[in-house]
Amino acid sequence: MTRKVIMIGWHPSAVDYDRYPGLTAEKLKAAVDTDKMALKELGFETQIAFIQDAETAAEDARAALSKETYDVVLIGAGVRKDDDCFLVFEQLVNVVHECAPQAKIAFNTGPTDSAAAVQRWA
Repeated sequence: MTRKVIMIGWHPSAVDYDRYPGLTAEKLKAAVDTDKMALKELGFETQIAFIQDAETAAEDARAALSKETYDVVLIGAGVRKDDDCFLVFEQLVNVVHECAPQAKIAFNTGPTDSAAAVQRWA
């Protein structure tokens, strides 16, 4: 049986890159795509649920989580580690708890180690 993963994080166009020197939308998208491919190679069916802004993040995550049953939900470091996003992070954790209570929750440290984070809990 294929294990299913959903990665929830900021859409590359929604990130304030002034806060992350050297990172660009293109680099972020490439890193997320690389992580998704790494998970596929490890046998995970992986979806990406991008959030666009704080006002709609919970609704967007709820909609994405309602489409499938996931084994692991990964919330990206751009949400979790940014103090300005703590309310969004809190909302996302509660949406996961509500919509995917069977799923393990994983956290990466950046856009390049999602596979390791998922493997800790899969």
